[in-house]
Amino acid sequence: MTLEQTSAFIVIGLMMAAFIWGRFRYDLVACCSLLLALAVGIVPFDRAFSGFSDDIVIIVGSALMVSAAVARSGIVNLAVKRFFPNLTSGRSQLALLLVSVAVLSAFIKNIGALAIMMPLAFQFARKSGTPASKFLMPMAFAALLGGLMTQIGTSPNIVVSRLRQEITGESFTMFDFTPVGATLTVCGILFLLLFNRIVPERTNKNASIEESLEAAAYSSDATVEEGSPSVGKSLNEVLRNGDGDVIATSIIRGHVHLTPLPDVRLLAGDTILMEGTASALDKVVSAAGLTLSGQPIRAGRGEAGEISAIEVVVGNESRLIDISARSIALFHSYGINLLAVSRQGQRLREKLSEVRLRPGDVIVVQGNNRTLPTLLPELGLLPLAQREILLGAPRKAIIPVLVLIAAMTSTALGLVPVATGFFAAAVAMVLFRAVPLREAYAALDGPILVMLAALIPVSDSLRTTGASELIAGWLGAIAVHLPPFGALALILLTAMAVTPFLNNAATVLVMAPIAASFASALHYKPEAFLMAVAIGAGCDFLTPVGHQCNTLVMGPGGYKFADYPRVGLPLSFLIVIVSVPTLLAVWPVQ
Repeated sequence: MTLEQTSAFIVIGLMMAAFIWGRFRYDLVACCSLLLALAVGIVPFDRAFSGFSDDIVIIVGSALMVSAAVARSGIVNLAVKRFFPNLTSGRSQLALLLVSVAVLSAFIKNIGALAIMMPLAFQFARKSGTPASKFLMPMAFAALLGGLMTQIGTSPNIVVSRLRQEITGESFTMFDFTPVGATLTVCGILFLLLFNRIVPERTNKNASIEESLEAAAYSSDATVEEGSPSVGKSLNEVLRNGDGDVIATSIIRGHVHLTPLPDVRLLAGDTILMEGTASALDKVVSAAGLTLSGQPIRAGRGEAGEISAIEVVVGNESRLIDISARSIALFHSYGINLLAVSRQGQRLREKLSEVRLRPGDVIVVQGNNRTLPTLLPELGLLPLAQREILLGAPRKAIIPVLVLIAAMTSTALGLVPVATGFFAAAVAMVLFRAVPLREAYAALDGPILVMLAALIPVSDSLRTTGASELIAGWLGAIAVHLPPFGALALILLTAMAVTPFLNNAATVLVMAPIAASFASALHYKPEAFLMAVAIGAGCDFLTPVGHQCNTLVMGPGGYKFADYPRVGLPLSFLIVIVSVPTLLAVWPVQ
């Protein structure tokens, strides 16, 4: 063993220990590991920042952007209401998520399938009161399992098919992977459902302030316009879109205040006075086709994404104190709308335009980002912590779906690489205003991207120093003396152990020739051994950095590094136990 190989093992070992310890944040650990690797010479200086240009960083960042656009569009919420209106049990929600993401992953890139389904996971989490962390890690693992079912489901399957053709002259076909892959997917999903209690309950620490603010209840009103889908519907049907977080305090019909009974049929021109959280009010307004109070504000040409809604507090010296929006002609005088009011200890029973504001009221105002910074101090309004408020914000529901379908189709057909397709989709989301420009960078999880970029050259040091080949040689000497099932299990376990430190396709390139040599030395057919390499490389459940699906859910789920082996280790053992006999049955070695 050379000095460089020893240094590579030491740096990787220290890095893993720091990750598991959890004392420092993962991006800081990754950066320190990179500096240590540079100091001992296993990463050359000209390769130190190569990770920032790696496709994986682009794919993860772009997928986060696409997922944010889909979530913002509200299309996921509408789909849930339409097809699964009564799905409230956490276990049934998890089952739907796991099956959906696994099936999608068989035919499209697994990170794409995960990006599509993540907004639905957050919807379900809010609806059932289940922490999102109980959904996200199992979904990432289900995406990896689903990719095993077809040739195009994951990169290792494609690479191993090419290697089989080089070795035997015949490639694996599209559905040669299905018998074993489907068996593993079903077993894996059942494990994740039956043992979901071992999945940690975490909170996204980066979103804790936002979540606490979200609990505030606002009063707002919205009108049923002529032609609205809510005309003729009962009040209960309309409010159902708020998942129980919105109540009606009154219905104004002409000059009469009606008692908001659940079975009241709404007519065109009715104004509903509502109370609820900002996000729940937005769901009701958007799903029911209601019109909020105030005048519509549109962005001017060249001002894409400049219209937003923000929360502010009415200060003690505000000129709006004891004045209503109607009396001051708020929109015509200042170009801003009053969308909602939160007043502690009091429920408002009048239209917003008639509410006289008081010091300490928390209100949601809508306006142009270019004028709001100067208007707020002028009016004596104090902005709260910055967070996304969708109430009253213009959104385009169909565009994110069309962009995502285009990206999926182009990558599935091989017209463009995955990184290029997703990057184009992320840019399109901003160009078509599915994500406002001011929120684009907020959708990217900076610590995750920095961690990935720093770890790529560190992990690659195992290959460049020859440490990975050294490990493979040791295992090869052992496996030659084992029976078929033992050699198969060893190859599978080795691929699983190596893939967190190498790209999964690179793992196949390193391990597949070794697996073929095993088969040749034992006078066995190579197919089962090549399949074992593909399965091991595709099933990285032990770390958040071995596969971009695991990385994608780390920030939103609030997971720690040690959370992954907590769930992934028993799942990996299950995969090994099921894979070996299934491979021998489907692909006999003699």
